Amino acid sequence: MHAGGSSSRRHILSFLVAAWTALAGTQAHAICDAPLQGDGQVSAILDARTLRLDDGREVRLSGIEIPKSAETAGTAWLREHALKQRVMLRGSDDAPDRYGRQHAFVFAESSNVMLQGALGGNGHAIVSASAGDKACMADLKEAELRAESSRLGIWSQPQFIHDAAATDEILKYIGSFGLVEGTILSARQAGATLYLNFSRRRIQGFAVTISRRMMPTFAAAGMTAATLAGQRVRVRGWIAQHGGPRIEARLPGQIEFVSNTRTAAAGGK
Repeated sequence: MHAGGSSSRRHILSFLVAAWTALAGTQAHAICDAPLQGDGQVSAILDARTLRLDDGREVRLSGIEIPKSAETAGTAWLREHALKQRVMLRGSDDAPDRYGRQHAFVFAESSNVMLQGALGGNGHAIVSASAGDKACMADLKEAELRAESSRLGIWSQPQFIHDAAATDEILKYIGSFGLVEGTILSARQAGATLYLNFSRRRIQGFAVTISRRMMPTFAAAGMTAATLAGQRVRVRGWIAQHGGPRIEARLPGQIEFVSNTRTAAAGGK
């Protein structure tokens, strides 16, 4: 795990903020202005990502995941800042998921503050691996980076970012969303899958997988077997087990290049 807090670390985080702002196509601050999909008053906080509105709709906060260690603090933050407040819902559409929940970027009407950005900025949430409005996702990433730089909430936990070499530790988090950091020792294709191996023990060690059908998307972001091998990266996604621990990367934004001098966020597509 990585402690951070040094001047080098602060430089890295500052670079990342600038990189993600550039991805949003703005010079200073990305503006999440996805289409408006309704509004309402929050009548209940169901968990750290889910609200109920006064008309009965359940709304899931888009673009973030809530680590298990942040569930209590995140729920408490929403109760304090969102309960009984009027909110605006933004997103690409208002179609419900299979559980009947509408997914949206949610803004407090009185302050125009995006709730999930505030959660991330206070260290109660991390950016998800899902696709979404580029400006909205860049706002969320910038908030996450500020929280990491200030070591707020989950970022104060010394073991929050998993070391890719610590296979047994990562295996404890199967089925959860997490961050893993380490060096890609080899990149090889087997059948329809590209394997990014972080261990000499390819089967038992941690690896990231990219399916063949997604490879053109990664290649467009400058990510190929040749460019990834030997790189130190941070990966975010759902941790599964197939021999050793695995994360399937479906979007380039799940992989961030890390070095002693710079970190560059890739993709966000």
